[in-house]
Amino acid sequence: MMQHKLEGTRIAIIVSDDFEQAEFTEPKKALEQAGATVTVISPKAGQVTGMNHDTKADSFPVDMTLDQANPNDFDGLMLPGGALNADFLRMNPKAQEFVKRFDQTERPMAVICHAPWLLVSSGCAKGRTLTSYHTIQDDIRNAGGNWVDKEMVRDHNLVTSRSPKDLPAFNSAMVSLFAEYKNQKAQQRQGTITA
Repeated sequence: MMQHKLEGTRIAIIVSDDFEQAEFTEPKKALEQAGATVTVISPKAGQVTGMNHDTKADSFPVDMTLDQANPNDFDGLMLPGGALNADFLRMNPKAQEFVKRFDQTERPMAVICHAPWLLVSSGCAKGRTLTSYHTIQDDIRNAGGNWVDKEMVRDHNLVTSRSPKDLPAFNSAMVSLFAEYKNQKAQQRQGTITA
């Protein structure tokens, strides 16, 4: 059952260099195992390199640049953490626009560790309850968000977690959120066909 939950959904992962590797590879694997088509999007073409905490790790191919990516082509968005990655992306206007578009259309987003910085810089943290890596809780509160210290927080179309140790809860909640959205969309289509 689990392996077909996200069949036919397109999920974007936005990432730059120096992301926390487990927060990219584990969710990506969970999404693909559930049947989703995952597209790795980055500000630059070629490859992005992960980190295991503060040590350089592996490189991964980029499928599409932010310039080429259209937020409307995707059903879900996943943002891995890593302080350098998240700090770089939060200042990228294209990444901000992508997140804003997702939030405005209430499509699902799964965001972990330092990645909520992009929500803050996009103006999407205000009025939301979320968690993150503990060092950025002030940024979230200052942006009008309600920060809580839990392994996973779900707020409408948003799932957040704190760090790699929360990945089992994060991945499970992310797949459920994206599957719910997929089912809603299918019901809406059904409604338009029968209406």
